[in-house]
Amino acid sequence: MPRFSLIVPCYRVQGFLRECLDSVLEQSFDDIEVIAVDDRSPDGSGAILDEYAVRDPRVRVLHLPENAGLGRARNAGLPHATGDFLLFLDSDDTLAPGALRAIADRLAESGDPDVLVFDYARTYWWGGTRRNARAELLSATDGVFTAAERPEILDLLMVVWNKAYRREFVAEHGFLFPPGYYEDTPWTFPVLMTAGTIATLDRICLNYRQRRQGNILSTTSRKHFDVHDQYRRVFGYVDSRPELAGWRPYLHRKMGEHCLDILAKPDRLPPAARGEFFRRTAELYREYRPPGAGLGVLGGSYASYLLRRQAGRIGREGGRLALRAGRAAGARARRPLTWADGHRALDERLVLYSASSHQGLLGDPAAVYRKARQIAPELRGVWVVRDAEVAAALPADVEHVLLDSPEYRRLTARAKFFVNDVNWPGALVKRPGSVHVHTHRGTPLKYLGADLLDKPGARLGLDVPQMLRRADRWDHSLVANRHSELVWERAYPCHFASARTGSPRNDVLVAGGDSGFRARYGIPADHTVVLYAPTRRDYVRGGHVEQIDLARFAAGLGAGHTLVVRLHPALAAGPARGAGLAELHRRRIVVDATGEPHTEQVLLAADVLVTDYSSVMFDYANLDRPIVVHADDWATYTASRGAYLDIAADAPGHVTRSQEELAGLFASGGWCDEESARLRAGFRARFCEFDDGRAAERVVRTLLLGEPMPAAAGRVPEPAPGPDLLAST
Repeated sequence: MPRFSLIVPCYRVQGFLRECLDSVLEQSFDDIEVIAVDDRSPDGSGAILDEYAVRDPRVRVLHLPENAGLGRARNAGLPHATGDFLLFLDSDDTLAPGALRAIADRLAESGDPDVLVFDYARTYWWGGTRRNARAELLSATDGVFTAAERPEILDLLMVVWNKAYRREFVAEHGFLFPPGYYEDTPWTFPVLMTAGTIATLDRICLNYRQRRQGNILSTTSRKHFDVHDQYRRVFGYVDSRPELAGWRPYLHRKMGEHCLDILAKPDRLPPAARGEFFRRTAELYREYRPPGAGLGVLGGSYASYLLRRQAGRIGREGGRLALRAGRAAGARARRPLTWADGHRALDERLVLYSASSHQGLLGDPAAVYRKARQIAPELRGVWVVRDAEVAAALPADVEHVLLDSPEYRRLTARAKFFVNDVNWPGALVKRPGSVHVHTHRGTPLKYLGADLLDKPGARLGLDVPQMLRRADRWDHSLVANRHSELVWERAYPCHFASARTGSPRNDVLVAGGDSGFRARYGIPADHTVVLYAPTRRDYVRGGHVEQIDLARFAAGLGAGHTLVVRLHPALAAGPARGAGLAELHRRRIVVDATGEPHTEQVLLAADVLVTDYSSVMFDYANLDRPIVVHADDWATYTASRGAYLDIAADAPGHVTRSQEELAGLFASGGWCDEESARLRAGFRARFCEFDDGRAAERVVRTLLLGEPMPAAAGRVPEPAPGPDLLAST
C-alpha cells in the first residue's frame, strides 16, 4: 500500500500535463501512486497519460466514457486509491520539489491526522510568483487541532488541492464531490468541520498556475450561479449533523462574502445577469440567516447596492478619474478608423492576407491564397503589403492594399477573414464575427511567445504582453503536428482553436517536383546539392556566428557537389553576407540563396540539408531526404534562447559537433547511410504528421467556406512518443 494516492483529473490540459506529471514522478519521495483520470478530454491529454503509464508503473489511467466534470472525475478516481493519504492535484498545477517528502515527514510528526493543510504559491503566466496571503495561519501551532478550536483555518482558500486527507477518514464519512463550478466548496467545509485532527505545514508544496486565459472560474458565464446550490449543500450537511449547528453563523457570513466577491469581479457574470445574481444571493442569505443576524447590503435592492459600490469607488479613486478621462479622450482622438466608425455589415467574401510582416506573397498565407483562387473564386483575396516597393513585386493580377492607407482601414473594417503568419498591427480592432486564421511560420524548436519571459536576451525589444493582446484576436491556429499544438497552447495563452490542417506551404514539398531553382542558378542537373541553412543566435550581437568555414566545406565536398547557403531571413540585410558569403557566391564557390523569397523552392532543389537549429528541418523532412544537424554550440544556444526539443539527442539524422566531424561525415558517405534513414523516419512520423499535401485545401474548405472535409490523411506512420522539453518552460 503506497503512502500517497494522487488523483489527477485531466481535461484540455495537454500543454501543461507533462509538467504536472513530471513534478510528481520526479519527487524524491516515491512511495506513491498516481490515478490520472482522462475526463473525455478532446485534445491529446489521454494519449499523454497513456504514454506516462507505459513508462512508469506508478501511473494508472482511467478513461471516462463521457465528460463528467472536475468533481465527478475526482470521484471516479477515489475507488481506485489504495494509499494511506489522498492528494488531489489539478493537471495544470505542479508540486514543488521536495513537497511529498515534507508532507510525509509532517504527517508522521503529527501522528497521521485526518487532514494536513499545506501552503501554496500562485505562479503567473508572465513569470511572477506570489505566496498565499494567509500563510501565517499555517505557522500558528505545531500540534493538531480541530476547526472548532481554530476556526480561522477555514479562512484559507476553500480549495481541495492544498490538503492531504487520510483515506480511511474520507471513506468513513462518504465524502464525494458534487457536479458544478464550485465543487470544492461543499467538500472543503464539511471535511474541515468534521475532521477530528488537523495539522498544518508551513511550506509551499504546490504551484497554483494562474493562466492568462482558460481558468474556468474566470470565465464569464451564468454558471457562476452554481455557487448558490453548493452552499445549499453545505448547509444541508450541517443540518444533518446536530453537532455542527454552531457553524451556521460562520457559514452564513462566509456565503455572503463569497457571493458578493463573485458579483464584484468584472469577469465572472454577464452584465444582464448581475441583478438576478444579487437577488438570488439575498434570498439565500435570508433563508439561512441565523437568529439575530443582520442582512447588511443584501437587505436592500440591487440598485442601492450599486450606489454604495459606486460611492466607495469614487471615494477611493478621487482625482484619478479625471486623469483617466483625459487620457481616454486623447486616445479617441488618435484612434484609427475601425468598424465602430461605420457599423457596416461584414463582407462574407472578403479575405485579407499578410505574410512575414507584410512582405508579400509568401509562406502559408500565400499557399492558402492560391488554393482559394483555385477552388473558391467567389472569395475576394486582398494582400496587405508594407510599401510600394513590395507592391511592385507582386504579380499583376494580385489585388493589394498598402498598410495604414485609408483603403487598408476601410477593408479591415469590412473583412470577414484575416489570414496571417505573424500578428496583425495592434491598431486593428477585431470586429465581432470576423475570423482570424493564424498560420505561424513552421514547427517551433526554440522558445516563442510567453516562454520568452525568462529569456531576456532572446526577447530583447519584444513586448510579450502586447504580443499576446494581439494574439487574443486569433480564432484558429494551424498545426502540422501534435508537438506544435502543445507549444502554441503554452506559448500563446489565448482563446483559439487548434486546427490540425498541416502546413499549407508544405503542400508543394509533399508533391515534390522541380522548382526551377537549379536552372536559375546554373547548377548542373547531376550535382548533389548540399543546402546549409543556419539559424540566428541570440547570444551574440547581430545574431550571426561563423559556425563553419564555407569555402573549406565546399572544397571538401569535392567534384559533383554544389553547396547552397541560405542564412536566416533576419540576417539577410546584415553584415553576415558581406563578411564573405557574397564574395564566395561571386566566385562560384557556393550559391547564396539567402535572397530567395520562397524557401520551399530552395528545399526542393536540395539533396541533403545541413542545419543547426533552424525550423526549416521540419519542413524539409517532408521530402524524406537526408538531414545533418550541426550542433557545435547547442548548450550555449539553449541557455540563451531555450528549446522545446533536445534536437541533438532526438535528431532527424546524424549530429556533428565540429567542422572536422561534418567533413568526415560527407567524405565517408555516412550522411546518407541506413542510420540516417532510420532517424529520419522517426522524425517524419512525429513532425510531418498532418502534412499530406492538402493542407491549403483543408484551410480553405473548413475555415473559409465552412465545408466539411476529412482530417489529415496521415501519410506517415503513427508518431512514437518523444521527449518534448515542454516541462522545462
